Amino acid sequence: MMIRTLLLLFALVCACSALHLSDNDSVQDELHFRSWMTKHSKVYSTDEYHKRLQIFTDNKRKIDKHNEGNHSFSMALNHFSDMTFAEFRNTFLWTEPQNCSATKGNYMRSNKPWPDAIDWRKKGNYVTDVKNQRSCGSCWAFSTTGCLESAVAISTQKLVPLSEQQLVDCAQDFSNHGCNGGLPSQAFEYIWYSKGLMTETDYPYKAVEGSCQYNPQKAAAIVKDVMNITEYQEMDMVDSVATHNPVSFAFEVTSDFMHYRQGVYTSTECHNTTDKVNHAVLAVGYGRDNAIPYWIVKNSWSSSWGIEGYFLIELGKNMCGLAACSSFPVV
Repeated sequence: MMIRTLLLLFALVCACSALHLSDNDSVQDELHFRSWMTKHSKVYSTDEYHKRLQIFTDNKRKIDKHNEGNHSFSMALNHFSDMTFAEFRNTFLWTEPQNCSATKGNYMRSNKPWPDAIDWRKKGNYVTDVKNQRSCGSCWAFSTTGCLESAVAISTQKLVPLSEQQLVDCAQDFSNHGCNGGLPSQAFEYIWYSKGLMTETDYPYKAVEGSCQYNPQKAAAIVKDVMNITEYQEMDMVDSVATHNPVSFAFEVTSDFMHYRQGVYTSTECHNTTDKVNHAVLAVGYGRDNAIPYWIVKNSWSSSWGIEGYFLIELGKNMCGLAACSSFPVV
């Protein structure tokens, strides 16, 4: 009888201790969440608060588990950490299928030697600051303007921010879909056909699709031709960045990329085919880290994401389909 009583008391103590630890975990989770809310100026209704707390906690645990493992990149909480990946995908990535083989590759590789590494940000005033597409799947427009801004700056030594909103509002006849996706190659064709793109100042970004307000008399940049790199020819992309200028490309974002912090991104979740790409960005250079070659890539999720708005992704393996549909303009 005495032994049974002691066993029952021991079980009760263990249960209470586990409950206490669980309560401590919940308190710590909520403290982390409230601190994160303050940092990112988040406000919720009571019901929404508890929903977002749970999502935030799940994301934090996934991040912590990833960072405990042996990976070439780390993850961290950011301004997306109260969203599920499904919500994130529907808000910031393409929701319309993109035909990445719509334009035939016409880029011819040069015979020039390639430097071991290149970063156009360090070669001169050739890359604009990281921008923020906000809650609109207009990454394709930011990839387009970023590439054209750099091409013009390299040609003229004048760096001028260009209008994403003009592309969002006006480029639909070229198989682009405003806040629901598009392709830089098709956006470059629109700019060529319409004889120009206005500045960001003259046609500011609103993160929603509106009626086209393009004024050709205020065009600040033109496109004379579009260079489309043959799909999956990643070394042609290297040649383009090494010998010409930054290059626009698209790839597939999966859940682990949402919380990327630093390091060379690799993935076993993503695909490498043209039909799965869902996000467009800008390759501004390449390099190597601990024997892993990588692209240096400008994103459009604000400078508070990743490496001050940039990320590194493994080069040479068509990682996540990044060589599926790349292009740049001739100015």
